[in-house]
Amino acid sequence: MSKRIVVIGGGAAGMMAAICAAESGAAVTLLEPNERLGKKLNITGKGRCNITNNADLETLLANVPRNGKFLYSAFSRFDGRAAMAFFEELGVPVKTERGNRVFPVSDRAFDVSGALERRLRRLRVQLVRDRAADLTTADGAVTGVTGEKGTYPAQAVILATGGVSYPATGSTGDGHRLAAQAGHTVTELRGSLVPLEATLPGYPCRTLQGLSLRNVGLTVFEDRKKIYTDFGELLFTHFGVSGPLVLSASAHMRHFNKKTYRLEIDLKPALDEQTLDRRLLSDFEKHINSDFINALGGLLPQKLIPMAVALSGIPERTKVHEITREQRRGLLTLLKHFPVEVQGPCPVEQAIVTSGGVKVSEIDPKTMESKVVKGLYFAGEVIDVDAYTGGFNLQIAWATGRAAGRAAAGTEE
Repeated sequence: MSKRIVVIGGGAAGMMAAICAAESGAAVTLLEPNERLGKKLNITGKGRCNITNNADLETLLANVPRNGKFLYSAFSRFDGRAAMAFFEELGVPVKTERGNRVFPVSDRAFDVSGALERRLRRLRVQLVRDRAADLTTADGAVTGVTGEKGTYPAQAVILATGGVSYPATGSTGDGHRLAAQAGHTVTELRGSLVPLEATLPGYPCRTLQGLSLRNVGLTVFEDRKKIYTDFGELLFTHFGVSGPLVLSASAHMRHFNKKTYRLEIDLKPALDEQTLDRRLLSDFEKHINSDFINALGGLLPQKLIPMAVALSGIPERTKVHEITREQRRGLLTLLKHFPVEVQGPCPVEQAIVTSGGVKVSEIDPKTMESKVVKGLYFAGEVIDVDAYTGGFNLQIAWATGRAAGRAAAGTEE
């Protein structure tokens, strides 16, 4: 008789766990309440799906700021290159882009979820549209799952329900509730890769709402210490700042309860200060008799100009030829160090990834099996691990899903 395994959650980690368990000869039932599998997977990478990162073990671990050591075993057996080979074998050609980020050649996330779903069907994994309500246990071991529509006896259960970010995709915290009921500790849940609530000095960010800045530099300060810098695109919103650059930066801001954070935007990262000063002099020469507010059109987006003028301290109707060297120097500093004051992260529901989850000291890092309940396994975002952007969070899903699936079926390496 094949070992009966129930996987709870049809996202990235759950599909991988189900595939690996079925490949190892188990009879697998996959419970997923959504109409589609991989609902969150399909919106990652702006719908392109950053599958993994083409990196070695050391680099993978360095990009997991929370409990990275826990993943050493899983990543050792299934790294980014193994994930690339896995998807190539499933018929999804992949490519490596800037920062070693790996995407499907088609740039379609649906090709990734579709290939996983085809593999599940070929392996005769039973897909059931149901939400897990309770785990059933006896004598310290799992015996099955009670769903809203039925009961599912099992010799092993893999919890792969995701976190609590993007609840519209089905990540509603069910896994944390089930884990806690089984006796596990769930650490505090908060957002990682999340927009930031922020203000400008003396002004709300909503004055710049909708302004997208491309090809800018961003530096994060924790108290007075520079902790992160990057280059890319950000967006001003009614509540603060968002966009790829901000989401990446937010993962480095982990102590809002005891530290303060501020951002500096380099609006002209391609120009050093001397070159920018020459550019300012050149632009001012062209507008020598104009009002200051009308002299910045060649340097800044129209929507940003009134704010830049206000923060520069130079009265907007000052004639350009009246601007002193000291005032020009102050403007130059503003353009290279545009200040944003961070109040805190947006609610976890707006985050891409959940930070926090089932405590890693209660999980065997080689097998992903619970140390509390025999036959209970964990995979993916439900565990207290999270990573920076670049395909690292999906790599956690693939590696832990594979480890859990194989171990639950009795074929751990």
